[in-house]
This record gives sequence, structure tokens and C-alpha cells, in this order.
Amino acid sequence: MVSFTAREVRDILISMFVIAIIFAYLLSRGIVSGGTEEFLNNFIVLIPALLVAVGLGFVLHELAHKFVAVRYGFYAEFRMWLEGLIFALFTAFALGFVFVAPGAVYIHGDHISKEENGKISIAGPLVNIALALIFLSLFPFISHNPTDIIGYEFQVIVTYGFIINSILAAFNLIPLGIFDGAKILRWNPILWGMTFVVAIILAVKAYFGIY
Repeated sequence: MVSFTAREVRDILISMFVIAIIFAYLLSRGIVSGGTEEFLNNFIVLIPALLVAVGLGFVLHELAHKFVAVRYGFYAEFRMWLEGLIFALFTAFALGFVFVAPGAVYIHGDHISKEENGKISIAGPLVNIALALIFLSLFPFISHNPTDIIGYEFQVIVTYGFIINSILAAFNLIPLGIFDGAKILRWNPILWGMTFVVAIILAVKAYFGIY
């Protein structure tokens, strides 16, 4: 049975909120040409939308690792990386770009086989691919009415939910070092290749435009 400690819940909520603030700041700075009041209004409006669009993408990726690890009988707990969140805030506010590493799931067990490690690792990117496809399917329902606040929130959720989850899937499937892709490749090269191709197609579509 999957359970969460109080510390784990705290770390998840803090990670999601910091990620939403970072992306809301960068987007507000990039699309608002008016003064401080317009910037703040847009910043506040974007935060709840980006909690869903971006925060969930990062956190559900990590929790997917946890759920599969627990299924195999291991103890797994999400821990935020405070230094990573501080670095992300610094790069966003001081340098104008973002490098987000909010935390990771730490797994404890006597022995994790190559297959178990591969399945635990692939769970995260698969969640991001699934979320990206869900958000992509919602694009026909986006409202382009500039006066529709709810429609604008929905547009932000769908657009950035697709973009961020596509990029996260492709990035984490890189078959190098500590990335999920390296563990998946060692376990099942064919499955890694199929998953990586899908993620790259989605990431290219996100990069070059959706419409």
C-alpha cells in the first residue's frame, strides 16, 4: 500500500508551488509589455494554471517512480532538493532562464534487479507522455477570446502542460548517466527506443509549435 509521510507531502507541495512561481514569473515577464501592475495581475492569474500544467508534470513523474517501487516491495519517498529549488529561483529571477530539479524519489531496498530498476525508471517518462497526449487532445477546446479569464487559464494549462510534459519525457529518456533512459536501456533497449521516439516526436511538436 502506498503511503505518504508528512514530510513527503510538505516537500511535494513546496516543490509544486515553487515550480509554478518560477514559470509564472518567466511567462509574465515575457508576454507583458505594460507596467508593474499588469505584470503582477498576470503573474497571479498564471500561478494556479501552472500548478496544474507544470507542477503536476514534475511531481507525478516522481510519484510514478514511487508507486512502481512500492509495488515491488521497496520503500520509496519523495524528497525535495532545496539547493535545486534555490538554484532554479536564482536562474529564473536573476538570469531569465530556468533549470528545475525540484527533488527525487529515494528508493531503499536490499537488491533492485535490472528489470525492476528499468520498470521503476520508465514509469516517470510514461506518465509525462500520457499527460502530454491528454493535453494535446484538449487543444481543439481552447478559447482564444482575450477577455475570457477562465478560457485563458485553460489555454495556459493545456499549452504548457503539453510543452513541459513533452520536454520532460524526452529529457529524462536520454540514455546517459543517472537519467531514467540509461536504466531503461540496460533493461530493455527495444522498449527504450520505442518510448524515446514517441517522446522526441512530442518534444519536436512542442518546440516548433502546436497549431
